[in-house]
Formats: sequence, C-alpha cells, structure tokens
Amino acid sequence: MRSIVITIVLIFTALISFSQNPSPTGSNLLNLGVGFSGWGIPVYVGLDHYIQRDLSLGGELSYRSFHENWNNNTYNRSVIGVSGNLNYHFNAILNLPSRWDLYAGGKIGFFLWNSPSTYNGDNDSDLGLGAQIGTRYYLSNKVGLNLELDGGNAFSGGKFGVTIKI
Repeated sequence: MRSIVITIVLIFTALISFSQNPSPTGSNLLNLGVGFSGWGIPVYVGLDHYIQRDLSLGGELSYRSFHENWNNNTYNRSVIGVSGNLNYHFNAILNLPSRWDLYAGGKIGFFLWNSPSTYNGDNDSDLGLGAQIGTRYYLSNKVGLNLELDGGNAFSGGKFGVTIKI
C-alpha cells in the first residue's frame, strides 16, 4: 500500500511541474466527492477559503457506512465526521500552471459512530488528527477534479471528487 501511495504522489508531482496560483485571496472552493479507506467508502462535502495567496482554511462534513465482523457477528457501523483543515498551496513557489493546484496541510476533526465494540449499539466519539497532500486539476475556470491522500489516527485513506469555485 505504501508503494502505491508513493507512486501516486510521484506521478502527480511529475504531472504538475509547470504552473501558477489558481485561486486568489478571499476565494472559496466547494469540494464534493467520495473517498477510500479501511472503514467503508466516505462521501464528503467541504469548503475551502483562501485566507492568503498560498493558505486556505477549510471545513468538511463526511459520512460513511460499513459492515464489521467481530466474534462471529456482523455489525453495521456508520461514522459522521466534521473536520477543519489548513493547507499550504505550492502553486506560486513551484510556478505551477493555473490549471493545477498542489497543496499539503493538517487537519483536526470530530467523529461520531455507532460502535459494535460496546456490544449494545451505543455511540462513540473521537478526536481525529491528520495530514494530507492533494492536487486539483481545473477543467475550466470554475470546475476541477481533486485527489487527496490522508494519514492520521482517523483520516487514513484518501478521496477524489469535484471542486467548484464559488
């Protein structure tokens, strides 16, 4: 798995070796998509706001549902997550073309799920800390595709989807 992640990061780094900054200070990006992880397939919606030319502050709401087998029983689990992130965008420093956006940063979130580990369906919650690296490719001035790889205590996996400048 680690070699797959490294390969994807290297491919995207090679693809984006020519660019500029796609979003000015004060602009907003709406992100929608699906993810991949060891805990089901999350769907998410998020908003990023450029607080400076190379910095964005954002928030995200996600939901996932999956089955877990434990002690010869199958449990249905669902997880709702609310998180915030701060990203540094490398576009200006790397002189990337305006169609590309390469970023990395950290995130913090709160997750609520029904947990079979309590054997009675009670809800559990947890604080999640993580980091991400991602890229966007803009198909037009307003719409782009995004890919993000995440790591941390509750964020491991990744996601892909659509970004809309609003």
